[in-house]
This record gives sequence, structure tokens and C-alpha cells, in this order.
Amino acid sequence: MAQNLPEPLTAQDFQIFDSKQAAIGHQLFYDPILSGNRNISCAHCHHPDLGTGDGLSLGIGEGGQGLGPERTPGTGRDRVRKRIPRNAPALWNLGALELHTMFHDGRLSKSDLYGNGFNSPAEEWLPSGLNSLLAAQAVFPLTAQFEMAGNVAENEVIGAVTDRIDLGWPILAKRVRVQPKYGKAFVEAFDHISAPEQVSIVEIANALAAFMTAEWTSFDSPFDRYLSGDKTALNQEQFAGMQLFYGKANCSSCHSGPLMSDQNFHALALPSFGPGRTRRFDPFVRDVGRMGESDDLADAYRFRTPMLRNVALTAPYSHNGAYPTLEGIVRHHLNPVEARARWNREQAALPDIPWLEAIDFVVQSDRFEMARQSRKVDIIPISLTDGEVMQIVAFLNALTGESVDQAKFGVPEWFKP
Repeated sequence: MAQNLPEPLTAQDFQIFDSKQAAIGHQLFYDPILSGNRNISCAHCHHPDLGTGDGLSLGIGEGGQGLGPERTPGTGRDRVRKRIPRNAPALWNLGALELHTMFHDGRLSKSDLYGNGFNSPAEEWLPSGLNSLLAAQAVFPLTAQFEMAGNVAENEVIGAVTDRIDLGWPILAKRVRVQPKYGKAFVEAFDHISAPEQVSIVEIANALAAFMTAEWTSFDSPFDRYLSGDKTALNQEQFAGMQLFYGKANCSSCHSGPLMSDQNFHALALPSFGPGRTRRFDPFVRDVGRMGESDDLADAYRFRTPMLRNVALTAPYSHNGAYPTLEGIVRHHLNPVEARARWNREQAALPDIPWLEAIDFVVQSDRFEMARQSRKVDIIPISLTDGEVMQIVAFLNALTGESVDQAKFGVPEWFKP
């Protein structure tokens, strides 16, 4: 029998959001005004039709055209210069009060280290007043060259960010507040704002966080109904999968608690490809995971445990989207080293980018790096039958919310990917 089931999630477990602020955030989320070249929005990489991701292993960011698997890398001088190094994470339940760490490597967390409430890439330059971890997260894609800021010398935002990370935010804030539809809305939605000139990146980020909390808080899956006392909510196969998840398969040792994540970091010897999230002094393409933030060798190749609500909607899976199916990522967890050896490049959802193909899999030719990654495994192999694997997959499908298609705001009619 499954043991140690989590307590059910309730509305009290999430940030309280202001509906007027959320309405502003809704418009900004789909508006390319927040990108350096005004050509990409948050929604291009986090679209509700794609489970709040982009359906790609490694996305096509600034300079690309289109949406999701159909997105193309652009042409001429404006074409993309690098794949996004990591998979676009889903946005479900990021307004949870219990959440204290974000990003695959945990480079954003709640902390008093810099006096602004967060330990982040902006360090002491992150502005005060951000009302949640989610609001703090929202400002960083705006400053990332290959995500939204643009390439060096293309616009004033990337120019400012190249000097110091916080210098691009005032430029974006001014862009927004001088637009009549936004300036007036901010005055009406924020009590401390009496004129559009007072709108800063803080209010913009808080509005984005309000929207994402309102739109993608989800705890009405069959599993949630089961936790709340409805013992008929799971069918026989899903129930068996739950027993395995919280029992023999030991999935809950990491996917624990109400959010189904320990918010910790684990090495799973996942297949390696793409440009990697390299540090300035890395001599070759690779992604060292948590160590890139902590500078602790013990953290090498460890990545944050993802939350699992609506996981069936968010393929592909892992920090770099190595597996296109739930079955694939489940089987990898059973024996990471063997699964890594069996993995093939066709499983990676990488749109054709001829001028980048030379480095897509170059890391796999480095036998020393491959050996280091294969040796770092934090989970003990487990033997399950094919039937048991499919029962776990059935349980993971039972984590899909029943109201995921009933969004409070939805996609604006004017949005064009």
C-alpha cells in the first residue's frame, strides 16, 4: 500500500493575486514589447497550447519565427545564433508559497544574502519590491541575450545589459509605461502608483507573477481529488501506479510533498547535447548543472527536481528535453546509465538549424566529459516490469488538472506567434 501521501493542495498554498494586476500581466506576457528587438514574448516559449512550454527539447529564442515545434530560426542577420541551452520549464503552480528555488540549476532562490529577498544572478542589483519568487524569476528572461534581450549591438536593452544586468530593466519599463493602455492600467491596479512615470520593472514583474499565478495554478487533477477524500477518483491502473510511485519505485523520494518536488538537485546521467549552459571559463561545451551556481564540485551534473502537476502536457522531459515521452523518462530513472547508452539523437526535438548543427552533439565526442557524467548518478537502479512502468505512466497522467482548458484569461486574439 502506498505510504506517506502528501497533503492536498488548496488555494491557501498559493500567492494571493490582484485581478487588475493579473490583467496587465496577461497582456504583457503575450506582448513582444518586453524583448530587446520587440520580436518575442514570454508566450513564445511558454504557450498554453504546449503545456506552458514550447514542445522543443531546446528552444529557438530571439530571432526565431513562429511557435513551438513549427518555430523556425530566422534568416539573415536576425537569425538565431544559439539554441536555448535548456528546456523551457512549465509554469504550473509557480505561485506556490512553499516554492523557494527556481530554474534547473537553482540560480534563483529566496534569501537574505543581498538584502532584497533573493539570491539571484543580479545579486545586489536586483531591485527591491518584488513581491514573490515568481516575480523575481520573471525579470531574467528579459535580460538573457538568446532568450529575449537580443544580440550585442542590436538594441539598447542588450547594450545596457552587457554593461550590467540591471541596466536594461529601466529601458523596458519606460517602453511599457509610455504606452497609454499600460500606463493608465498600472495607475488603476497599483495603489502606490499615481502616475505612469512611476512604473518600474518591479510593477511589471509583479503583474506578470499575478497573471501566471491566476492562469496556471492547478490542483484539481484526479490525484488531487483522491487526496481530498474521493477514493474513486483514480482508476485501477492509476491507483496501482500511485502505489508504485509512493512505494516500490521510490519516485517520491525526490518528487515529494504537496508540490511533488523536494526542490533539491540530483544527477541522473541524462543524455547530453546542445550548446550547454557554459560558464565563462568553461573550455568546451557542457552543462554542469547546479555546480554552475554553487561552485561546489559535489553539485556537478545535478539538476532541480521538477514539480509534476500536468506533467503529461509538458513534453519533452528533463533539463534539456532529452525524452519525448513519459515512458521514456520513467525508464531512464530505473537505470540511468543503461538508458543513457540506449538513447539516440532522434529522440531530441531539435528544429533544423544548419549553421548550429556542428555543435548540437559535439559534447558526445568528448569521452572524458561523457565518463564524468556517466559516473555521477544519485539514484539506485530499480527493476520494474513493463506493466509496472505503464502503471506509473498512467498515474502521471492522473496528475492532469480537469480545468486546464478553462483558463481565466486565455490567449489574446491579437497574439501572433
